[in-house]
Amino acid sequence: MYAIVDIETTGCYADNHRITEIAIYHYDGLQITRVFHTLLNPGRNVPAFISGLTGITSKMVSEAPAFSEMADEIFLHLKDRVFVAHNAHFDYS
Repeated sequence: MYAIVDIETTGCYADNHRITEIAIYHYDGLQITRVFHTLLNPGRNVPAFISGLTGITSKMVSEAPAFSEMADEIFLHLKDRVFVAHNAHFDYS
């Protein structure tokens, strides 16, 4: 029913930054029914300020898959579900 999404990125503007982590929780209205989580290689360094906020470092994501490699799987976790996020406009973009 719902896909509760949380992402971490290399910065504050979706147009200029890339995703470093995504978590998707499927919620049926009563309980969490599935969890998907992965680090993503943003193809650039994670700024020290962002590492301080998120705990995610450039080293942690250096061997992670790129978003393009995971896009189809991520889409399947979101398909036909209500997209829920604490900052939905940013996370959806």
